[in-house]
Amino acid sequence: MCRRKISLTREDTIDVAQPRFLYQKDLLEFCKSKGTVLEAYSPLTRGERLDDPTLAVVASKYSKTPAQILIRWALQHGTIVMPKSVRRERIIENADVFDFEMPEKDMSALDALNSDLHTSWDPTDAP
Repeated sequence: MCRRKISLTREDTIDVAQPRFLYQKDLLEFCKSKGTVLEAYSPLTRGERLDDPTLAVVASKYSKTPAQILIRWALQHGTIVMPKSVRRERIIENADVFDFEMPEKDMSALDALNSDLHTSWDPTDAP
C-alpha cells in the first residue's frame, strides 16, 4: 500500500466581477500574491459580448462556443468560474472546457479585449 503525505493549506476567496471585458489584472495579481483566489461572477458578460469578432475567431479555432472560450480564459488565469445557467444543455456545454488549453498568443488577444465593461454593480464610485 502506497501512502502519501497530503498537505492542506487554507486559501481565502474574493468574489468579484471578472468577465473577459472587465479584466482586472492588477487585482488578480494582488490576490495571487496574497494567496487569495478570485471567484469570477458574470464570466459570460450576461451575453452582452458573446458576438465579439476576436472572441469568435478564437472560438472557431478550437471548435468551441464563445462562452466556452470565456470560461476557459478565466480558468487559465486561475480564477474560480461560476457561469450561470438554468438550461441543462448550457450547463453541460459550460463544463466542456477541459479538453483544450489556449496558448499565450490567444490569451493575450483575449486579455486585450478589456473595455472595463461592468455588467452589474460598479463599486468604483461607491462612497
